[in-house]
Amino acid sequence: MTTQQAEQHSERNNVGIRPWAEVEEAHRALAAVGEGTTQQTQLSRGALTGYLWALGRGDVAPVTGAAVTGAPDLSLLTAETDAAAVQLEDATQRTVPRDYIQGVYAALAWICGHSEQRP
Repeated sequence: MTTQQAEQHSERNNVGIRPWAEVEEAHRALAAVGEGTTQQTQLSRGALTGYLWALGRGDVAPVTGAAVTGAPDLSLLTAETDAAAVQLEDATQRTVPRDYIQGVYAALAWICGHSEQRP
């Protein structure tokens, strides 16, 4: 983590409703399970991408592709979760594989407090 990232994170203790450290741990645990691209599924790739974006390490939102600088706030996280839900419900709206979107949705829904099940 760079000094700038550390300063940003010290000002912000949560990602969505979850403590920053808890989201970091969720990302690390999922990444460890899927070490190497041959072990990853579309579902786990989606969840990992959702975690990285929520932590401010992605250039664009994983479903909508919206450009965001730094970690998104709860309203942006919720909007991206809603966009994922729309794509899950309507195949004509889907731009990437369903399992990938399901992974993004699961990670962001957990971060936003819409689910207690951590991917």
